[in-house]
Order: sequence, then C-alpha cells, then structure tokens
Amino acid sequence: MIHFKLDGEYIHLIQLLKAVNAVENGGEAQAVVSDGLVCCNGETEYRKRYKVRKGDTIEFLNYKIMVE
Repeated sequence: MIHFKLDGEYIHLIQLLKAVNAVENGGEAQAVVSDGLVCCNGETEYRKRYKVRKGDTIEFLNYKIMVE
C-alpha cells in the first residue's frame, strides 16, 4: 500500500498515477484510466481529470493508494 500525502485540495487522477510511479508517463496514465483499469473508492473511474481528494483510495493493478 502506498500512502500519498496531498498538499493541495486535490490532484487529478492521471497526475497521481504518475506521481507514485504506477505508470511511466502521461500517455500510459490516460490509457489505463480510459480502459477502466483504475478504481476510485471501489468504483471504476473513466475520467482522466477526476479530482482525487484526501480520504480517497485508488486501486490499479497491484497498487493501492491511500490519499492523506
């Protein structure tokens, strides 16, 4: 499990995936979100610009990211 400390109000989903090195680049981040491979709080998320906020849990492959 990865604990990600959020400094601002939110971070976009694709930026979060890049920040924790779950993907190699922005193009890959957009592709995995579009393909429905990312879950936010237990629900599949297709929006690349989804605003991840404190308390959210993101799951992608073997990654589980807790946003604090």
